[in-house]
Amino acid sequence: MERAGARPRIVGASLLFCAGCLVLGVGIGLGPPYLAKAGIHPVTFIGIAVLAAGLVLLALGGVALVRLARSWRRILVVPVLLAMLATATLSVGQAVAATNVPPTTVGSITPADRGLTFAEVTFPTADGVVLAGWYIPSRNHAAVVLLHGAGSTRSSPLDHAVVLARHGYGVLLVDARGHGRSHGRAMDFGWYGDQDVAAAVSFLQTRPDVDDDLIAAAGLSMGGEEAIGAAAGDRRIRAVVAEGATHRVAADRAWLSDEYGWRGTLQEGLDRLTYSITGLLTGADPPRTLRDTVDATAPRKVLLIAADDRADEGNAGRYIQSAATGNVDLWIVPGTGHTDALRTHPREWEQRVTAFLSTALDLEGNKVSP
Repeated sequence: MERAGARPRIVGASLLFCAGCLVLGVGIGLGPPYLAKAGIHPVTFIGIAVLAAGLVLLALGGVALVRLARSWRRILVVPVLLAMLATATLSVGQAVAATNVPPTTVGSITPADRGLTFAEVTFPTADGVVLAGWYIPSRNHAAVVLLHGAGSTRSSPLDHAVVLARHGYGVLLVDARGHGRSHGRAMDFGWYGDQDVAAAVSFLQTRPDVDDDLIAAAGLSMGGEEAIGAAAGDRRIRAVVAEGATHRVAADRAWLSDEYGWRGTLQEGLDRLTYSITGLLTGADPPRTLRDTVDATAPRKVLLIAADDRADEGNAGRYIQSAATGNVDLWIVPGTGHTDALRTHPREWEQRVTAFLSTALDLEGNKVSP
């Protein structure tokens, strides 16, 4: 039988431990990311303080639970507590980090430093958020919305813009909302991508140098996922290039259990928890899966570029492609890390991407050339 009064103490210790898991997760999602990206910032100190408070609650609750457990039960209590700690902190930490993004700066390098004429531009989204970007004018009447990855700005894909501009494409490099000089609250799972990309396309349609039927979207990592998602609901986007796109909702990772068995099944469960918590922390609606969106994009073409050094990218690319009706090309780049294909295979990246865009936009049929 349980010792008298043990049950209330077990309940109290359990509540302390669970609270510690949640508080620690919040601290992990705030403190380290802000320290790494923003340095001395009020949120950095708040995050570290919350993280410390979580550790205290965990210690109080965990030690009490171990002490209250009978000797033979302690063998079970410790791994159970560790599993709860890992699950809660990983899920909460990722969700908090994705919805509370540290400020990012564009930096001093601009397209002019690469010999390109450009303009600083701003334009509104349908929900009233003002986005900022650089626009490099088109010389072939076609244009590409170029999207950066999570936690960065328009300056990160500048090398990609140089290649596209060399072939005559107009390029609109956009700071995602809450990043760089764009207004709004950042969201690093790309759930605002449909609205942001639609606004970018609308801006391009105001340009006299751009033909409305010759607009494509391209992106790296989160930006690639945003480009894929936006194209499904916006037929003005005639082609998509997505490099390093893997997932932005839990269902995008449904391939894990087939590939990795029970470990993949556990990860899928953790992903479902992470994205469920994320949904509670953001005003953005969860987007459709990447598989659904590429299918809805057909017959318009999508080029997926995946890093061979990242097994998840190749697996995700094949999983996305398997839902398509022949409109998705997949290039798995050997000896390449995440979004690094242009650096490691510059000539092939240039040839593949520009040839893809020319064909997908039917530039020859439209009788335009760089």
